[in-house]
Amino acid sequence: MREAVLATEVKAAGSRNPGIDALRGLAIVLVVFNHLGIRMPLEKSALAAVLPTWLLNRLNWNGYEAVYVFFVISGFLIAGNALRRWGSLAAIDARAFYARRFARIVPCLLVLLVVLSVLHLLGVQDYVIHRAGQSLPRALLSALGLHLNWYEGKTGYLPGNWDVLWSLSIEEAFYLGFPLACLLLRRRALLVPPLVLLALSLPWARAALHGNEIWLEKAYLPGMAAIATGVLGALLADVCLPPRRTAVMLGWLGAAGLGAVLLDGGALWHFLRDGYMLVLTLSTLCLLLCCRWRSTHGRVPPWRGFGWLRAWGRLSYEIYLTHMFVVFAVVRAYRAWSGDPAYGWLWYLPALGLCWLLGRMVERLLSTPCERWLRARLTGAAWREHADVQQDRMVRRMPSAAWSPGRD
Repeated sequence: MREAVLATEVKAAGSRNPGIDALRGLAIVLVVFNHLGIRMPLEKSALAAVLPTWLLNRLNWNGYEAVYVFFVISGFLIAGNALRRWGSLAAIDARAFYARRFARIVPCLLVLLVVLSVLHLLGVQDYVIHRAGQSLPRALLSALGLHLNWYEGKTGYLPGNWDVLWSLSIEEAFYLGFPLACLLLRRRALLVPPLVLLALSLPWARAALHGNEIWLEKAYLPGMAAIATGVLGALLADVCLPPRRTAVMLGWLGAAGLGAVLLDGGALWHFLRDGYMLVLTLSTLCLLLCCRWRSTHGRVPPWRGFGWLRAWGRLSYEIYLTHMFVVFAVVRAYRAWSGDPAYGWLWYLPALGLCWLLGRMVERLLSTPCERWLRARLTGAAWREHADVQQDRMVRRMPSAAWSPGRD
């Protein structure tokens, strides 16, 4: 029995979906562009003479929407992994589930908080918590207690490297209750209706929050609605396999919807108001289902020329946590060099390269070794560590692949 389970886990760990990882890569690139654009807007650069202003604006101001794409992907992958690992959500092993989430999230998070605390205490510019009502101990408590989003809603924005943790508070709060809900409700007929209600509540949840800009962006319910959308997608993918042509058509529908939101969200807002976010989450879900179903029908070769984007997707968590170090450093270098807005766009490419390199270094030296070690110890099963070793060997044989369900 143990050998059979091991074989199943190794097979699942080795399966990779380049389409899903490219979507993750697009999302994290948009987040980085957003944080660069706040400080070096493309619309004020020399690119405005050759590219439409609306396009430059959309490149810079889709970071918030990109995080919601991440939420949907997270729900889809983590619920899908649970279904493959335990057969059904009713059979989920809560202890193992929490151990895997802890091993994936906590090592990088703790190191980040230690580094940020040291920089704050040393008084390094861009890293000092200085707003009235905010303090280092309280910021640490909010980050570790999964309510940094609520803390910012009450006291204002924290420095950039702290601020990115708001989405982690929402995501991990959801996953604290997820296995308990699965074990309590057990049957899909009982689990699906509340997930559907939660997923569809997104526009109304946002509409009820207008008036507090920060809380509108970072409240729990809208983010959890996006995660629930992904969970529903995983449940659908587990019981349904449409023809390849249907999957492709669904992918085109998702691409059209996602493109409409990212390229002209203002127009959608004019007609749909907060409903445009539902277009975003459902379009992302369509793309995820297309990627999953097409890979089930047979191997789908990754698009040439997008390997870099898939590589970004594979490192999305590490890049997300660390990219603000690069953003602050590059912006300071830009201002020291000339600070001319016309040349701001020239700093984007080196910033992207440095973000990836920093994320790769963190993944190789910290994230993967700690995750493997913690999973083996927390689950108390040496054979799981062996499964991770087999996964790493398979990854090295497949350098062009960029998605592993075991990494979420």
